Amino acid sequence: MTVNPKIDVDSTLEPTFLDSVGTYIDRAFEHLSLSDGLAQRIRECNSTYTVRFGVRLRGKMFSFVGWRSVHSEHVEPVKGGIRYDPGAHAEEVEALAALMSLKCALVDVPFGGSKGALRIDPKEWDVHELERITRRFTQELAKRNLISPGQNVPAPDMGTSEREMAWMADEYRRTGPSDITNANACVTGKPLSRGGIAGRTEATGRGVQYAIHSYLRDERRGGISGNRDLSKMTVVVQGFGNVGYHAAKFLSEEDGAKIICVIERDGYVLNPSGLDIEALKHHHLAYGSILGFAGAESHADSAEGLTTPCDILIPAAMESVITRRNAHLIRASLIAEAANGPISFEAEDILYSKGTVILPDLFVNAGGVIVSYFEWVKNITHIPFGLMERRRRERRNVNIASALETMTGQSFPPAMRDEFLEGGSEIDLVRSGLEDVMRAAYDQISSTLASRPDVKDFRTASYCIALNRIAEAYKAIGI
Repeated sequence: MTVNPKIDVDSTLEPTFLDSVGTYIDRAFEHLSLSDGLAQRIRECNSTYTVRFGVRLRGKMFSFVGWRSVHSEHVEPVKGGIRYDPGAHAEEVEALAALMSLKCALVDVPFGGSKGALRIDPKEWDVHELERITRRFTQELAKRNLISPGQNVPAPDMGTSEREMAWMADEYRRTGPSDITNANACVTGKPLSRGGIAGRTEATGRGVQYAIHSYLRDERRGGISGNRDLSKMTVVVQGFGNVGYHAAKFLSEEDGAKIICVIERDGYVLNPSGLDIEALKHHHLAYGSILGFAGAESHADSAEGLTTPCDILIPAAMESVITRRNAHLIRASLIAEAANGPISFEAEDILYSKGTVILPDLFVNAGGVIVSYFEWVKNITHIPFGLMERRRRERRNVNIASALETMTGQSFPPAMRDEFLEGGSEIDLVRSGLEDVMRAAYDQISSTLASRPDVKDFRTASYCIALNRIAEAYKAIGI
């Protein structure tokens, strides 16, 4: 069933990000038995608020505009990042909010979907100025209950980090909310010293790694050209921010994958023998660019970098980087969407016709919201992860090690003993929980593809699962 007719996009224009998300939703609805009214309700954002405010800086008043969109409140609180971007606009925020609802439903995290943005270039402002702007933005959101532990919980996104989240949490607390006990839970992605959780910064990149692992582990699939060994694969990463860096780091250092190309806005670096990701990161931080890195060739045309032949392409930056204009040039067997909406729906059809496998953003970049959920739970319960059981696990492991030594008459290998006896730190528990959720989500997607011949690709399967869960939640509350 199709809720709306397919979007008629002028052949000279690229579809917008919101167009693509709407089309993906409509395609999934064709495989679900939902009433027109319920389908329409799920498809549309509940509300989008525009806030405009002024801040006196540098001796004069500057005006700023921001948005917070709430897509679905079938579960509360709603959840979604806040990005700082000079190109931000309301339509983009609505598309991102819809993806958040679907993402949370797919991985079965009990949040509705929301998203926010402030039209600002953070590089144009000093740190103390950025803090004042962020605090004023927080005040405007708080007035409208668009930041609250039980209603709307922001997180970092493009252009923001744990620093901005710490400012927002502190300002929210200062506004005098009645629920001061749980005020820390008003945002996630905070520094550890302000109620954050170990592993949140790496979470999205770590989730990308687990998503690729899940696909390669799937016995229903043939791997990548029959290969399931990441140490024999080449990878191209587009975007070297938090997500792209961590994905590249984990895949290269832990799995032995060869990261042959990293692409940024000003160009790309290429080394067919593999890039040293840590060294590249140090260069990037020192010079503000990946270009000029001694361990690779530097090229100024970033678009050309996307066409580098590889086994796995990881777009980890902006939406709509692969469109109908360049899709035919992509030479990757597998694309893992670490960014939100990096492939337009027209480009997707071109890629499928070439046999490219696409793991969708809905699944691949869900690591951030999964670990955000862990942080929110930690803040609400006021109990650090592992507090109630770490020492019990340590004692159990000591007993197991002693029993093995008694039965075999040999000492436990020293190289393994410390790791085996350790009860698990917070980051160990976070990584374990994240991997478990990612595996379970992938198994649902793969099972849907196996049991539904009418569902042909990972994205449609993911959307079907998510939309069906949202529909069931609406039905349960009488909508």
